Amino acid sequence: MEHAFRTVLIDWLRGDAELAGGLNAIVEDGPSPAPAPTLSIAASASADWSTKTTKGREVRLAFELVERHDRLLSAAATAARIEERIATLSPDQDGFRVVATQFLRSRVERRGNGLNAALLEYRFKLLELPTE
Repeated sequence: MEHAFRTVLIDWLRGDAELAGGLNAIVEDGPSPAPAPTLSIAASASADWSTKTTKGREVRLAFELVERHDRLLSAAATAARIEERIATLSPDQDGFRVVATQFLRSRVERRGNGLNAALLEYRFKLLELPTE
């Protein structure tokens, strides 16, 4: 369920014209070899979130947005757009339902070579849909 969710979420982000037009890469596993700006999943973890009758997972994802120092305002706008896009992901997916989406925190760090990286962390709660 976690892998399917990660794939759905990355495809959803790639499907946004504004993000696709402003980023050189949106990838599931980072860091991306593409030049900045890029977005990737930097870390993920999951835990059991099952009920008595339904299999479930709590999935935590950390997205890494890498941008050049001279584009900090652009990076802030991109981070806001990522948050908007994640919030509009349809809860009903093939094989599971997204029950809860929660932004946890963000942080920005300065890196070498004129780059900044923003880490955007989220928690998602998923329930498996019954098969017919």
